[in-house]
Amino acid sequence: MTLVAGIDSSTQSCKVLVCDADTGEIVRSGSATHPDGTEVDPAAWWAALGDAAAAAGGLDDVAAVSVGAQQHGMVCLDAGGEVVRPALLWNDTRSSGAAAALVDELGGPAAWADRIGVVPVAAITASKLRWLVDHEPGHADATAAVCLPHDWLTWRLTGGADLADLRTDRSDASGTGYFSAADGTYDVELLELAMRGRRPATPEVVAPAGTAGTTRSGALLGAGAGDNAAAALGVGAGPGDCVVSLGTSGVVSAVGDAAPHDASGLVAGFADATGRQLPLVCTLNGAPVLAAVTRMLGVDFAELDRLALAAPAGAQGLALVPYFDGERSPNLPDAEGALHGVTTRNLTPGNVARAAVEGLLSSIAFCLDRIAAEGIAVHRVILVGGGARSEAVRRIAPAILGKPVHVPTPGEYVALGAARQAAWAAAGGDAPPAWTIGETATYEADPTPAVVERYHAAQRLTLGQ
Repeated sequence: MTLVAGIDSSTQSCKVLVCDADTGEIVRSGSATHPDGTEVDPAAWWAALGDAAAAAGGLDDVAAVSVGAQQHGMVCLDAGGEVVRPALLWNDTRSSGAAAALVDELGGPAAWADRIGVVPVAAITASKLRWLVDHEPGHADATAAVCLPHDWLTWRLTGGADLADLRTDRSDASGTGYFSAADGTYDVELLELAMRGRRPATPEVVAPAGTAGTTRSGALLGAGAGDNAAAALGVGAGPGDCVVSLGTSGVVSAVGDAAPHDASGLVAGFADATGRQLPLVCTLNGAPVLAAVTRMLGVDFAELDRLALAAPAGAQGLALVPYFDGERSPNLPDAEGALHGVTTRNLTPGNVARAAVEGLLSSIAFCLDRIAAEGIAVHRVILVGGGARSEAVRRIAPAILGKPVHVPTPGEYVALGAARQAAWAAAGGDAPPAWTIGETATYEADPTPAVVERYHAAQRLTLGQ
């Protein structure tokens, strides 16, 4: 049996899966935690990778390894390859002002969308680099190369001796703010804009089935990927598929060939891990919306499901707009949630539970509509993440989204996608190996457009429109 390994270095932890290269069967696994915070010394990721790999029985017997990781994190290296300062992660918002300045300096959101398909926000690497230049110019001057978490870990796995050996892939590079997924090239002028004329080295972009070097034990290193692209590969998403991940946030991404140029900035023009595009929309409010409602009702998640499924579609007129922590799509950082349509007749625990599920899913439907508006066809939805464990979410989703919803068995799909990419790098060929991705439950329901329309009306009221 030929073995391959996939690594998921996420915000919270590192997971390692060792799989059969031919079938994708998981042979062994391990995990280790990462420190909390929005800036982290990359050495902590390296230590966690070592611990997770050891818990998985080591990597000495694998033929290939690939790394999937959190996107956008700014890792700055000096000329000797040492980390200049702790990495700023995707969820560090100190760069929001820098993002706004960059947007203005290029001529507005449309200019960025036309040029690279991505409009800078605080999460994007370019915004963090501008913050670095303006607030820590000494660190900016010392930066000889800038890379992302998966790039740095892949480099460390090679031995990490020469900055010229830094490698990345299209999917992760497309989240930097200075790479075009449509063209597959860096836009060096945008990097220089972010760094006010400085031009650090960037990792070489490896083809989807290419190799980024070898580990010190001789295993091939795959190109690696950003976490959303790796997850799409892990669940077997192909053209026409939309992956909806309901975790702390909601992430909606669709595999296709069309590169978006959304001037609003809501649809980010990212790349996938197979050579296609992966336009993505992110909400701030995901599964925690349901957690908040369970606390308010004084019930557990199983009872929330029961209440929501027992209530009628439309919750007898109740509509919940789930902007509990502001919102990213639409971009309203100071927004608040709202419950509309309350009467003495409909204010019941069941209707509140139903409105919470429908509101969360209607927010996801808004994201799907934005992707469709960019000319990207979506035929089925693949639902993953903690929120997908809710029976109410699974059963109500096809009615709100208007499409069949496929729910894979819960798993570590970022790590599995990375392992599948590693197997592809080892075997070669035009497509990744055709692994069987466990059991998948399919949910279908008659669409309920009236519920979505009522949500849109409540959304407009919430926004004062």
